[in-house]
Amino acid sequence: MSLPHAILTALLEKPSSGLELTRRFDKSFGYFWSATHQQIYRELGRLEREGLIRALTPQVPARGQKKEYEVLPGGRAELARWTAAPQDPKAMRDPLLLRLRSAAVVGTDGIDAELRRHLDLHRRQLETYRAIEVRDFPPEKDTMPDRLQHAVLGAGIALETFWVEWLERTLADLSASPSGP
Repeated sequence: MSLPHAILTALLEKPSSGLELTRRFDKSFGYFWSATHQQIYRELGRLEREGLIRALTPQVPARGQKKEYEVLPGGRAELARWTAAPQDPKAMRDPLLLRLRSAAVVGTDGIDAELRRHLDLHRRQLETYRAIEVRDFPPEKDTMPDRLQHAVLGAGIALETFWVEWLERTLADLSASPSGP
């Protein structure tokens, strides 16, 4: 149920077309909540049918013009309701962890290369997040919305830091251990 709420949030930040939303998801929301172009368009249609958003009337009618959407009062109310509602944490499902567990049974051939690949990916993501932090959150940017958005980025930084440290430690442990199931 979170994709519609992510779309409502994005549209409250800035009315947008489906294509613009897809691009914005790739650059911000996508770091913690991904969605395909098709999923976004499907949800836009559903949100519009439910009366939570509407397509804006273009200033100058033109053929093939992109629909731009805005959130209606009912959409804002739904987002506020959802934001305040309790929700339990989701269980982590990570294929890498399952693959490590499987390697304990069938052998570790190739697992160290995959761990190194993941380490490289997490290091790059951590660098990206830190660059975003420097670029988008200077000390003078200190409103409540800024602090909330910075907290989301901080969670990403902490998570990537965890993965980098855990992968480095796991690789060190595996290289010090005898191989075999």
